[in-house]
Amino acid sequence: MPSDHVIVSSTTDSEAAARALAGGAIEARLGACAQIVGPITSVYRWEGSVHADAEWRVEIKTAADQVAALTGHIQANHTYDVPEIIATPIEGGSAEYLAWLVAETR
Repeated sequence: MPSDHVIVSSTTDSEAAARALAGGAIEARLGACAQIVGPITSVYRWEGSVHADAEWRVEIKTAADQVAALTGHIQANHTYDVPEIIATPIEGGSAEYLAWLVAETR
């Protein structure tokens, strides 16, 4: 059974960029709330080289029917060529919170 609620995660190269992504998503009602975690260290391969850089993770809680629009919003407003965008289903939680989450994305 698919989840009606999702956490969409992305990473950015600065706290300011993370705040802009989070704020824009909430302002557009594509998410109910967002948390910014960082700095974290990301280790990855890009264009043939291994990198280790400081990043900030943005976690946006949203309704499942907003994931496509939120993905498009992140892609359009992100500074990376290929931004991380991962949607993870929320399998449970407070019914009141989850109802609020959906209401805030309408």
